[in-house]
Amino acid sequence: MRILILGGDGYLGWPTAMYLSRRGHTVAALDNFSKRRWEKELRVAPLEPVLPLHERAQLWTKVTGREIRTLQVDLCDYPAVEEVMREFSPEAIVHYGEQPSAPFSMIDQRRTVLTQNNNITGTLNILWALRKHAPECHLVKLGTMGEYGTPNIDIEEGFIEIEHNGRKDVVPYPKQPGSFYHLSKVHDSHNILFACRAWKLRSTDLNQGIVYGIETDETAHAEGLGTSFHYDEIFGTALNRFCVQAVAGIPLTVYGKGKQKRGFLNIRDTLRCIELALLHPPEAGEYRVFNQFTEIFSILELAELVKRQGEKLGFTVEIQRLQNPRVEAEEHYYNARHQKLVDLGLRPNLLSDVLIDSMLVRIRERAGRIRTESILPRVCWDHVRPSSENPQGDGARDGRRVATRAKADAVPAGRA
Repeated sequence: MRILILGGDGYLGWPTAMYLSRRGHTVAALDNFSKRRWEKELRVAPLEPVLPLHERAQLWTKVTGREIRTLQVDLCDYPAVEEVMREFSPEAIVHYGEQPSAPFSMIDQRRTVLTQNNNITGTLNILWALRKHAPECHLVKLGTMGEYGTPNIDIEEGFIEIEHNGRKDVVPYPKQPGSFYHLSKVHDSHNILFACRAWKLRSTDLNQGIVYGIETDETAHAEGLGTSFHYDEIFGTALNRFCVQAVAGIPLTVYGKGKQKRGFLNIRDTLRCIELALLHPPEAGEYRVFNQFTEIFSILELAELVKRQGEKLGFTVEIQRLQNPRVEAEEHYYNARHQKLVDLGLRPNLLSDVLIDSMLVRIRERAGRIRTESILPRVCWDHVRPSSENPQGDGARDGRRVATRAKADAVPAGRA
């Protein structure tokens, strides 16, 4: 297939481009590199430097003989999106091209508006360009399990059958997103559903859990093909943060009670899920949803697993609880279905099997690069104060106070 990867410079976009190129597809990777600019603005960085996209593509060609075309395009620039659609004529699009961070979207008014403008406008431009230039193209959109929130009923895969006043219908599953970022994903889902119904487009919405991992088969081909691994509070995840803290000798920081449950999957499984969706496209006019995760853990269970595995490598690992900077249920029911990708052939990599070799050992080899000052939370969901004294904008001064308070409030988990 001719496959266009949107957000091809990112943590998942670049491994996806290599994975599909290796399997014989014609691949183009598109990005506007805004995340690199945001990283500099917020003074955060991946664990190890990441080569520019065009240099990684050149290296990929050198070591494999396969080509990944690179394009610098802003998805909010509709004429540019149209030109790509006309010129490349994709048969499938994998859409990662959005601002990916909930904390980023909660820093201040500017970044809330940026997140929603960037994400929603970009997706709408893609839909209009598909309607006009590639109506048969299959749009594979990376959503998030965070669209659902934490309802007190089972989470279905996208749709739910309801009965009301003696009548039944199948409707999109109710959405209870937990940040302005997650809200942007909800708007995307509704817009894509409408475009499929009105214009007979075809799309798979992958409501993805939290992805972990550093390496794939393709990144191992050569030094320099690696992808970004963030552990900071803005672009990192709880698992990445815990692994880095274990290696650095910093107590694992669990927010609140730590009983928040989430779905997780290995980066290698993300690539396989994308492939399965591409190999089994929906019909014209069909919008479908797959819940894309393989295991469910509470945040405290995750920390305890990292502690056990870290101690096997000789690390001294403690767990501490912080006052939660987010507005979220800290104890809740969570039972989410994720059967459709398994039915298509997904065979998951389990976290306990890969945590030591694929993450902790790799992080230990790069321990000198860890920036400990970027780990503790500085963004508060429920209250922010304007500040013009630093590049993080509104909320940064208050965020420093939160981080200081968090250090003071931290207590060993066993005594909380």
